[in-house]
Amino acid sequence: MKNNSPAVVIVLITIIFIEGVLILLALYPRNRKISLTDLDYKTNFISSNPKKADFTPQPISLDSIFSTDHDWTATLSAERITTVIATGDILTARSVNAKTVEKNNFHWAFEKTADLLRSGDITIINLETPLVEDCPTTNTGMIFCGDTRNVDGLLFAGIDVVNIANNHMGNWGQEGVDMTVRVLQDAELLPAGVTNSVYKEVNGMKFSFLGYNDIGRQVGVSHVDDEKYEEEIRLAKSQSDVVIVSFHWGVEYTHQPTSRQIEIARRAIDAGADLIIGNHPHWIQPPEIYQDKLIVYSHGNFIFDQMWSQKTREGIVGRYVFYDDRLIDAEYIPILIEDFGQPRRATAEESNHILQTLFIESSRLSVR
Repeated sequence: MKNNSPAVVIVLITIIFIEGVLILLALYPRNRKISLTDLDYKTNFISSNPKKADFTPQPISLDSIFSTDHDWTATLSAERITTVIATGDILTARSVNAKTVEKNNFHWAFEKTADLLRSGDITIINLETPLVEDCPTTNTGMIFCGDTRNVDGLLFAGIDVVNIANNHMGNWGQEGVDMTVRVLQDAELLPAGVTNSVYKEVNGMKFSFLGYNDIGRQVGVSHVDDEKYEEEIRLAKSQSDVVIVSFHWGVEYTHQPTSRQIEIARRAIDAGADLIIGNHPHWIQPPEIYQDKLIVYSHGNFIFDQMWSQKTREGIVGRYVFYDDRLIDAEYIPILIEDFGQPRRATAEESNHILQTLFIESSRLSVR
């Protein structure tokens, strides 16, 4: 019969450890000192989870972003991981609003992607539509509004933070902005891009969210100001562990960011931002690493009725993984919009095409 007493187990472990050290000593040159890291692989079996115990965050890179391996973060301590999900532009006006009202189903636009959006600890979107009472239904026009019941779709999809600093939020004036903020707050959603930062705490880490519009002047929302936005980011950084900033910027239907986008983003990071989330171009634009921080210039469209081109039907959902206050991984999940406003996950072939194109554009950006 086997003797499994604690004393016997301890003796066996000690013998194995000593034998490992003796073998290592025999193999090493006599003039070389053995470091603790040399012994690490011999002693890690004692730890119940060596990967969790020994992980040291490394700066994120474009190579890691475009890697096919993003499952490795699951080996880390769940108590120290926060996953942030971010989408492209969301329209709840025009054809999207008309369809949801007609169907009396305000979950419709999110039905094929809600599981993806709910997978984050924090999910943030850019809402390009004021939510107002008595919004007329229409399939055309550039003055946007959406039925207030569209907030049910945001809740269904697990949205937490809603950036409203963009060039359409003021389409119904200050009253429309105020009503949108009230509708979001009544649903316990956090509206960013109005005045001050909004905050959410996960796993003991405090995340702050700010949003700024750089496309014309809109009432009621925050705008990029040469000094003010940097001051607000510095303040947010002093009051939180992670600062995420949304910018509505750039030129529509273009692959690359403008020099102004690049300048704004880098100044934001210099002021303390940890992640930049960009939107407005309606096409996907590439990411950039600056000072070991990630800038995503455009996520493309997510829910929109621009069915007239392939590029405006495409978007990426960003999955951003933080280990405590450090961004350690980013992954892009491509989507394709169907039926004037309902995104689905792209097929493998579609995803490869979207990501390969994005990688090429990232390479071009890196040499600018």
